[in-house]
Amino acid sequence: MLDTPATAAQVPTLSLADQARDPDAFAAAFGASFERYGFAIVADHGVPHDLIERAWAETASLFALPEEEKRRYHVAGGGGARGYTPFKTEIAKGASAVDLKEFWHVGRELPAGHRFAEQMSANIWPDRPAGFSDTFVELFAAFDRAGDKLLSAIARHLKLAPDWFDPAVKDGNSVLRLLHYPPIPVDAEGVRAGAHEDINLITLLLGAEEAGLELLDRDTGRWLSIKPPEGAMVVNVGDMLQRLTNHVLPSTTHRVVNPPPERRGHSRYSMPFFLHPAPDFLIETLPATITADNPDRYPTPITAHDYLHERLVEIGLVKK
Repeated sequence: MLDTPATAAQVPTLSLADQARDPDAFAAAFGASFERYGFAIVADHGVPHDLIERAWAETASLFALPEEEKRRYHVAGGGGARGYTPFKTEIAKGASAVDLKEFWHVGRELPAGHRFAEQMSANIWPDRPAGFSDTFVELFAAFDRAGDKLLSAIARHLKLAPDWFDPAVKDGNSVLRLLHYPPIPVDAEGVRAGAHEDINLITLLLGAEEAGLELLDRDTGRWLSIKPPEGAMVVNVGDMLQRLTNHVLPSTTHRVVNPPPERRGHSRYSMPFFLHPAPDFLIETLPATITADNPDRYPTPITAHDYLHERLVEIGLVKK
């Protein structure tokens, strides 16, 4: 693995608006980008611009609250499932230094008595900023809709029915993460987010316009930077989808590096939406992805809930 200065990744920017006109062509382009990089850039994703702007403003206001106020919303032993996770808590699998970030998790709002209530925690809402819960319930739903369209494209690419993922992700355990990487000193130990892979099916990310996001190119072993056009979404494969597809769609290692000295006094904000299946979804290798050249790497299926728990232990958010 060569840790030289990152060059720009040639990840294509696709328009989700093209899906309605030619779903097969969009699926082919999206799937090809995933197979090559594990990443794609998606413009015209349908999440309203004014909603995103409102969410950015409220995210900045939230993290500007006094530390003791934010910590009122931290659930000790809760694995960071909902509410606030303080600075320097999460660590990338196998890393020696904790990540230089704090974050807030918003999950799916479930009706009382829902069958997943035990596996999916209730949301925690701060007293301020005002309107926070309304904004992020609305944004969660918008991410959900965009995610459904992208999963439909993945299904087409895999020669499955376009609605194959619909039952898998209905009432899924998706998480919207509001991320704040505070200003950092020049001699900071660690990086904003150490090299890692995501746990879920796919991740939809807003806020990557500020430099720092890099992916590890499997073909060359080099780090490649990703900087999408203004307002576009970065989408990447998670480990659950990699497992489901027997590595046909690879979950690519990525990180958020520290900025150059002239940007170290600035905060960085981003909003990844980790799209998860329902807790009882069985991650079982798709038969079409098993071939003589690519034998089944995962002969034993696992539920999404059990897989998530294993991984949260590995990154230090849940104790064994």
